[in-house]
Amino acid sequence: MGYSKQCYVLLLVVLLVACANGEDPYRFYNWNVTYGDIYPLGVKQQGILINGQFPGPQIESVTNDNLIINVFNSLDEPFLISWNGVLQRRNSWQDGVYGTNCPISPGQNFTYILQVKDQIGSYFYFPSLAFHKAAGGYGGFTIASRSVIPVPFDPPSGDYTILAGDWYKRNHTDLRAILDSGSDLPFPDGLVINGRGSNAYTFAVDQGKTYRFRISNVGITTSINFRIQGHKIKLVEVEGSHTLQNTYDSLDIHLGQTYSVLVTADQPPHDYYIVVTTRFTSQVLNASSILHYSNSAGSVSGPLPGGPTTEIDWSVEQARSLRRNLTASGPRPNPQGSYHYGMINTTRTIRLQNSAPIINGKQRYAVNGVSFIPADTPLKLADHFNIQGVFSLGSIPDNPTGGGGYLQTSVMAADFRGFVEVVFENPEDTLQSWHIDGHSFFVVGMDGGQWSAASRLNYNLRDTIARSTVQVYPKSWTALYMPLDNVGMWNVRSENWARQYLGHQFYLRVYSSTNSLRDEYPIPSNALQCGKAVGHHN
Repeated sequence: MGYSKQCYVLLLVVLLVACANGEDPYRFYNWNVTYGDIYPLGVKQQGILINGQFPGPQIESVTNDNLIINVFNSLDEPFLISWNGVLQRRNSWQDGVYGTNCPISPGQNFTYILQVKDQIGSYFYFPSLAFHKAAGGYGGFTIASRSVIPVPFDPPSGDYTILAGDWYKRNHTDLRAILDSGSDLPFPDGLVINGRGSNAYTFAVDQGKTYRFRISNVGITTSINFRIQGHKIKLVEVEGSHTLQNTYDSLDIHLGQTYSVLVTADQPPHDYYIVVTTRFTSQVLNASSILHYSNSAGSVSGPLPGGPTTEIDWSVEQARSLRRNLTASGPRPNPQGSYHYGMINTTRTIRLQNSAPIINGKQRYAVNGVSFIPADTPLKLADHFNIQGVFSLGSIPDNPTGGGGYLQTSVMAADFRGFVEVVFENPEDTLQSWHIDGHSFFVVGMDGGQWSAASRLNYNLRDTIARSTVQVYPKSWTALYMPLDNVGMWNVRSENWARQYLGHQFYLRVYSSTNSLRDEYPIPSNALQCGKAVGHHN
């Protein structure tokens, strides 16, 4: 595998500058993205591998680390990687979605230069283009606290990442063709845990010790429930927020979400099932792995432990039980509770309603009536170079329109340092999961029925968690408070990947008029050019 001379020169310059300035540590990665044979459900498929691995290599970092990730595309189609939940402060240039970056062409490479500034927690990365996510290409991403920052639990004896979700036996190109034809995807063929079907993965533990499990739902279409036979799970962190350490028998994890739990090996020395099952589906799929005690006297036995299936109220009550640990430090020494989000006046209310219109005879998905279509040029580049005719600000309204759907490259304007109330409204009978790039938001309320101004009376304005992905239950609403503290072009999307592919997304342009390096980094010297941006100088 070859890398460009420009890439090596860039890495050398970065190293020299870092050493001279005494900056935060640098970590370097070289990734080769290829196709390869995988067998998640026992059938040979073409998967997307990173350095020959599926899932891809784990990224383990510490707050403020600089990550230099050189990605070489050995596929036969353009490729990008995005970083789910990683905030990319002042740096949407590295977000890795088509609204911010030109794709990496086959046979070419691109070096991501990102910093995990003022952030801790559990996340994952994934391929963001062309329905590649259905072929793999994803991996875990952890950001540990600096050694000088106290963590509100003792160091665990081990730290495991679980990447679970639904899976199709069909090639991602076949699934993409189904969507392009205007049809819905069929029901998934199964669930996988770390790229494998049932009982193909083992997590080893010593009796009496406590372990950390970071569980992400990396699936395409369905929520999952996670549980461990005979064991309680203690929630400690959700997407960068230390939580009150509530204990659960099982956890609902919706598309795109990540939860971090502690599990103590306090049961008789046997092997136990680790189980994920689908939620809110008429047919319940499952996958299992093994929790193996090092002094085990026997293998797993009995039926898989049962869990919730279609119960919505159970899930809502669990979601409302999540609370922020107000006394714990986040990425900085000050307690999480020192940020009094409930005492800040909102500057704007944005109501976002999903819908499933038929447009030009094909199934599409829309937000406030607008079904997103990609432009021929990344929106961030068009904005930076002032290229006309790519997108228009205000091309998506702040409120539901009540009309039919239409196609548009939708971009919403927003002001840096605003503090907005966002209400996701779901009139459909299926659960929705929403993600906002570049931001962490406070989930202040959720309930059934229609949202109104009176709904604010029941908001949690004291100790809700801050996160980047949130569910909206069927025929319900979810409300957020979000500081617009990150200048850039940011993707707001459904984590249901079929809906996202068919228009259930838009971009939020957070703008600062000062044009200062304190607000946003300059365009990278290695930024790829495509579309109408070709020929412009970085």
